[in-house]
Amino acid sequence: MQPIPPMKALVALEAAMRYGSFTLAAEELNVTPGAVGQQIQKLEDWLGVALFIRQIRQVTPTAEGRAYFARIQPALLEIIHASRRLRERHSKGVRLSMPPSFAAKWFAPRMADLLQTHPGIALSLSTSTAMVDFEVDAVDLAVRHFDGVDPQLKVQLLCTDEARAYCSPTYAKKWKLKRPEDLQSATLLHNTLHPHWREWLTRFGSLVDAQIEAIKGIEFDQSLMAIEAAVRAQGVVLTSSILVEAELAEGALVEPFGKALSLPNGYYLVYPNADELQPDVKSLKAWMVEKMAARSGTLNSP
Repeated sequence: MQPIPPMKALVALEAAMRYGSFTLAAEELNVTPGAVGQQIQKLEDWLGVALFIRQIRQVTPTAEGRAYFARIQPALLEIIHASRRLRERHSKGVRLSMPPSFAAKWFAPRMADLLQTHPGIALSLSTSTAMVDFEVDAVDLAVRHFDGVDPQLKVQLLCTDEARAYCSPTYAKKWKLKRPEDLQSATLLHNTLHPHWREWLTRFGSLVDAQIEAIKGIEFDQSLMAIEAAVRAQGVVLTSSILVEAELAEGALVEPFGKALSLPNGYYLVYPNADELQPDVKSLKAWMVEKMAARSGTLNSP
């Protein structure tokens, strides 16, 4: 077996290099600065090389110390990530992440069914507009709205996406919305998930760029807020049908034009290539695929 450097000393080195201070490294590791110094001295003795220049109240990495750390840091991070992922995979519960709009509009109304179908699942749900980093975030499975291409992930399509225009019945009646051109007098509710108004109007209407540019608009960073504004008769929102199922069923929103803009992005379930899903995660994944397929079947039925 090849001789192994003192591993505890490598932990001290990583913290000291990251902070540039034995004192701050000691605070993170819950030891004294002297203990950090002793560990690094032990590593220096083993290597036969000075890693730091010690001065009064200051330590500075040597050139050889910086070069050594640059070589070993990726391996240390890999050990940390692999260890954390293994520990988390064997912990109880399923950690699921998804966009806030998808969580509120599609997932939440079906949670009772999930808990009834799989009463043993201990679910931890987080919502974020940012894409999950499985190397950093404690997540088993995520819903991602994207084009489905990521070589580092296993990808399961839940549904394709398209952008449709919706507004309240009173708003459609007030502004006599019959054709896309009628939107010149309306207010467009923009959101970052579906920023496709210009493309939708160009595809389905006869307005020129200057006319489209002149239409009043309100910007939202959350689809939920844009949809709520449409329900409150503040404008017309362009969004996924999957996000307005309840509003359409209740009659709070209508689709005045019946025009759907197909999009390259869709809703996907994703998880790391290297991970073998635990039974509860597999059950949750299968349930979501089944429920989405049932929804699609309902939409496509005569």
